[in-house]
Amino acid sequence: MTIYNKLYIGGRWVSAESQQTIDVVNPANGDLVASVPAAGEKEVDAAVSAAKQAFPAWSATSASERASVIHKICDVMEARKSELNDAIVSTMGCPVAFVDDIQVQGAIDSLRSFAALAPQVEQQTQHDTFITVHEAIGVCVLINPWNYPLSQLVGKLGPALAAGCTVVLKPAEQTPLQDLILADIVHECDVPAGVVNVVTGIGSDIGHALCSHPSVDMVSFTGSTQAGIKVAQAAAPTVKRVCQELGGKSPYIIAPGADLEAAVKYGVEDIMINSGQTCSALTRMLVPKADLPEIEQLAIARANEWLPGDPQHPDTMMGPLSSKTQQGRVLSYIETGISEGATLLCGGTSLPEALAKGAYVMPTIFSNVTPDMAVAREEIFGPVLCIMPYETLDDAIAMANDTVYGLSSAVYAKSKEEALSIAMKLKAGQCLIQGAYFNTDAPFGGYKQSGNGREWGAEGLHEYTETKAIIVQ
Repeated sequence: MTIYNKLYIGGRWVSAESQQTIDVVNPANGDLVASVPAAGEKEVDAAVSAAKQAFPAWSATSASERASVIHKICDVMEARKSELNDAIVSTMGCPVAFVDDIQVQGAIDSLRSFAALAPQVEQQTQHDTFITVHEAIGVCVLINPWNYPLSQLVGKLGPALAAGCTVVLKPAEQTPLQDLILADIVHECDVPAGVVNVVTGIGSDIGHALCSHPSVDMVSFTGSTQAGIKVAQAAAPTVKRVCQELGGKSPYIIAPGADLEAAVKYGVEDIMINSGQTCSALTRMLVPKADLPEIEQLAIARANEWLPGDPQHPDTMMGPLSSKTQQGRVLSYIETGISEGATLLCGGTSLPEALAKGAYVMPTIFSNVTPDMAVAREEIFGPVLCIMPYETLDDAIAMANDTVYGLSSAVYAKSKEEALSIAMKLKAGQCLIQGAYFNTDAPFGGYKQSGNGREWGAEGLHEYTETKAIIVQ
């Protein structure tokens, strides 16, 4: 077990006043991986103060200087990639077969992309009687989730640094190690003191202090809708900007005439990757009723390719869930689905004896799920797919939009043109058509209770800026 006893504040490693610590557990076997400090309000205030002090000088640097710093950080991340891989495998159970591609290298590449976008902040738009310019918004609190801990971190840190903001990073308590490694990388790269600060702590203890701090100008939060409401409430009295990527119950419409084998393979893989712990996962598969028997058999066959196992084994495709708490939550939903009358095609609540110590859940598929069922309406955040038959395409679109969420969606049709036509009718911040995959150059964010604001790409960059109009006589 590795013991971390310091936080990164103001360019220095400092001890927390409290002696309380957080145990970091390997969800594959329950072993302790590390111990990290549990920061309190004093450390929050110190980190925010350091960021505030650093902001004037950092925001005055040129875009090319900030881009150079981002590239330097990425270069060192590349050199220390094995540490980042190991941290994520051991703390959230991502299999070694996938960790580099979907959790680490992709994050490094995405962070580097913001270096290329940095010059957009310096662009001025000339109108007949005024000029518009963009300026860094200020001190930003970045609160990150445990499911894609490095990717979500850089999706906030990249645009913040590129825009000229200073930041306080708060990782999820389940997965803090990559943030501490990144702090060490930032220190190694001689990033000016206070530009990046990292505090580890329990969200319920320090979340309000972070989000309500009067010197914080923006909060970017990724997590559940329930937690997002608390973040917004804490930020409201000082009218901070709040960018949130929250819950989802994303629909996937397989249209009549689509290539069923390709469409089902795509849908099952989407829900099983990362053990179903993806906010934009296509958890509701809406299928033509006439094709239901064939789709069920195709789905079962694909799910059987995703049997869970030791994430350290190179052949494992599905690791455990992030914690025993999350495992219990997902198993409870599976029991609810069974009691509601959904048809259990595979999976369920039982586990092989070899996996009993870990936070595992078998790949689970329900069929004949109706829109009123809890498993069709509530975010489960595990490897659980709901197949929902429909009579007409209009019915499918209505079912897809019948949700309080609107984060992502997908369509597989017999042609790209038809898929695009359906996509335009879906109330979600993103739609993937004909088997497309997540693209960090594209804006990402939700409608309705899935959040507000956008991450990634140029739109994500401009979340971290204020627009000023200079009026010319």
